[in-house]
Amino acid sequence: MSKLNETDIQGFVLRGYNLPFARYLFLHFEDAARARKLIGALLPSITTGQRWDGGKPQNTVNIAFTHRGLAALELPAATLISFPVEFQQGMRARAEILGDIGRNAPEHWEALWRENRVHACLGVYGISLAALDARCAELQALMDETHGTIVLTWQDAAAQVVDGKQTGKEHFGYTDGFGNPDYLGVERSTQPGQGKLMPDGSWAPLATGELLLGYADEAGELPVAPIPHILASNGTFMAYRKLHQNLATFRAYLEEQGKLYGGGKEKLAAKFIGRWRDGTPLELSPDSENQSIVKDPNRSTNFTYGKDADGTRCPIGAHVRRVHPRDAFGFQGKLIDRRRITRRGLPYGPFAAEDEAVSDSDDRGVAFMALNASLSRQFEFVQQQWIEYGNDARQGNDKDMLMGNHGGKGKFVVQGDGSAANPPFVCAKLPNFVALLGGDYFFLPSITALGMIALGVVDPR
Repeated sequence: MSKLNETDIQGFVLRGYNLPFARYLFLHFEDAARARKLIGALLPSITTGQRWDGGKPQNTVNIAFTHRGLAALELPAATLISFPVEFQQGMRARAEILGDIGRNAPEHWEALWRENRVHACLGVYGISLAALDARCAELQALMDETHGTIVLTWQDAAAQVVDGKQTGKEHFGYTDGFGNPDYLGVERSTQPGQGKLMPDGSWAPLATGELLLGYADEAGELPVAPIPHILASNGTFMAYRKLHQNLATFRAYLEEQGKLYGGGKEKLAAKFIGRWRDGTPLELSPDSENQSIVKDPNRSTNFTYGKDADGTRCPIGAHVRRVHPRDAFGFQGKLIDRRRITRRGLPYGPFAAEDEAVSDSDDRGVAFMALNASLSRQFEFVQQQWIEYGNDARQGNDKDMLMGNHGGKGKFVVQGDGSAANPPFVCAKLPNFVALLGGDYFFLPSITALGMIALGVVDPR
C-alpha cells in the first residue's frame, strides 16, 4: 500500500496527541454563509497528520460535524442522505440500540445533548493550560470576526496529576491508553498486540479502511461513505460520549467486595478490568503488578487469551477482554478484526487520592471518543454486544463490569482456579459505576473536504 497523504488527514485521526490539556468547544451555526466563511478562516489552523519533526506543537486544533451541522452548512440533499443511517439519526435516536436506557436514557442527559443543537465540535489540545487558552482566544477572535458560530458550551479535560506528575490514569485509578489499533499506512510507534493476530502468532496492522473512508477494510470492501467520493476520502466518524464516573460508589463497592474476596482488594480491582491498576496485564502477571512489563512496548499489549479459555488468569468478563477479545473466540482472532475502534479523550474533573472523601455528585469522568470508519459495525456493535450484552463472551446477559448499565441488578463472575490466592468469586447487585451524560456522532472530514465545505462546492454529481 502506498503511503497515506498525511497532510490531507486531520491529525486527531492519525495520532493520539498525548498533550495533557484539552477543550472541546461545541458549536451551533445560525447562518450557512457565515459558518462556511468561518471554516475557511479556520483551515490554516487545522492540525494535519504530518509528522512533528521539530517536536510537539504547543497546541492543536481539529473540527468535526454532526449530520445536523452539515445540513446547517447547506450541503446538498443528495449528499446528506448518502451518509450512513446511524450517522444521520445521531446518538440520541439510537439510545435503545446502544443500551442507553433507564438512568442513561437521553431524558437524563445534559441539556446540551437533549436539545439537538450541536453542529460541530472544535477540539483544541495544549501542552500547557496557557497554550490551550492562547489558542482558544485566537479561535474566539476568528469566530467573532466572521460571526460564523455561537459556542453553546465547552468541555475541559486534562491528564490526571498524581503526586505532582501527569499520568495516564483515570478516576477509578487505572492506567489507561494501551489498546489502540495499528492500521496499514498509519505511521506510529507500533507494538505487538495492537494490530491483528496472524496465523504464526505475530501481529500485523489492520486494513486502513477500518479507520479511514476511501480505503479497503478487512473484508476488502470500501466502508459505506457519503458522495461525492472526495468528500468522504480520508475522513472518519467519531462517537463522542461524556461519561460521568460514580467514584464514591466504585470505591465503596470495591472496598466491601475486596474484604470478601480471598485475593484481596487490589487483585479484585485487577479482575474487574483485566489489568492491575498500574497497567500490568493479568494475562502476563496474574499475581502481582509488574512495571517492567508495563514499560516494555514488546510486552505490555503482547498477549492472547486462547490458553486461558476458562478465565482463571483474566476473567472472561473483564473489561479489556470484552472490548478486545483477541483470540478468545477462536479462529485466531479473525472475528474481531472488524470490531476495533480507536479511542481518544481525556478525564475531566479533579483527581482525588484514595484517602480523599469523594461524592458521586462531584463532576468527574471521561470525555470519551471512538474513531472508526463504520459507527454501526464498530462502535455500536462493541457497545451493544460486548458492553451491554455478554453472550459472545459466554456471559449471557451479564454486562461489562465497569461500563455496563446495570441498574443495581448486574453480576460479575471471577473464574479463579480454586487456590487461596485466586478463588472463584461472584460480585452481585452491581450498581452503575459510569453514567452517560450525553453525546453524539460526528464526521471528521479531510482537509480537502473542509476546503470544499468552506467554498460551498460539494457536488454529489
